[in-house]
This record gives sequence, structure tokens and C-alpha cells, in this order.
Amino acid sequence: MEYKPIKILLVEDNEGDIFLTKEALSEARIKNVTEVVRDGEQAISLLENRLKKNPDELPDLIILDINLPKKNGHEVLMHLKKNKGLTHVPIIILSTSFSDQDVLKAYQEHANCYIVKPIDVFDFMQVVSKIEDFWFNIIKYPKIK
Repeated sequence: MEYKPIKILLVEDNEGDIFLTKEALSEARIKNVTEVVRDGEQAISLLENRLKKNPDELPDLIILDINLPKKNGHEVLMHLKKNKGLTHVPIIILSTSFSDQDVLKAYQEHANCYIVKPIDVFDFMQVVSKIEDFWFNIIKYPKIK
């Protein structure tokens, strides 16, 4: 049986983190397609357009940074979780911020989890690998029609 690749939206403006995340996901055991947007406004626009025109193309998972240009990750998270057509899409915060205030705020805004980006490249790759393993091998998603 051939499975469709998992669709991941990476909302990140740091080129190094984009490269490392895509590299780790390319080595994943599960086929995936990773799309990148580099600011909060672009993420909201892309997701709202997909919801209206082609909901089948919504991502299966969003990896969202907090520190973004135009609209920060908190603004994006609040916007997406208020939109009934997008609430089912899991959103992982992957940020350099380890501020308790950012973590609490993200969970209050209904982030599915908050992960602090490791500084070490090997550790970063391991974290992304574990994200893939947990979100696509362990948990069960609801069937949305």
C-alpha cells in the first residue's frame, strides 16, 4: 500500500534552522513534503487560501517559530486556532525562546506542544527526528471530512 506523503508547513525565518529542519525531515522514515514560509503574514495567508480553495492541501502539521517578521508566532497561533477550519491541524512551537512567559502563552493559545530549539546541530537534528516520530508514528489523528 502506497501512503501519501505527510504535509508539513515550516514557518521559520532563520535560513540555518530551515536547512537543518528540512535536512532532518528528509532523513525521516516517513515520506513527507515540507513547505516553508518565512513570516507570520505569509503563513496565515497561505493557510486561509488553502482552506477556501483546496482544503485537501492543508498541512498535516505546522512547525512554528515564535520570533517571526510581520506577525510573530503568537499572533499566527491565535489566528489559526480561532479559525474552525484549521483547529484540527497540530501546531508545534519550535523556538529559541525558553521564556516561561512564551511557553505559557503558547499553551494558552492552544499550541499542541512547545519545544526549545537546541543550539547544538546534532541535538537539533535529534529533536526534529523525534517530532517526526511522535507526530506520525505514535499519535492518532482524527479523520476530517
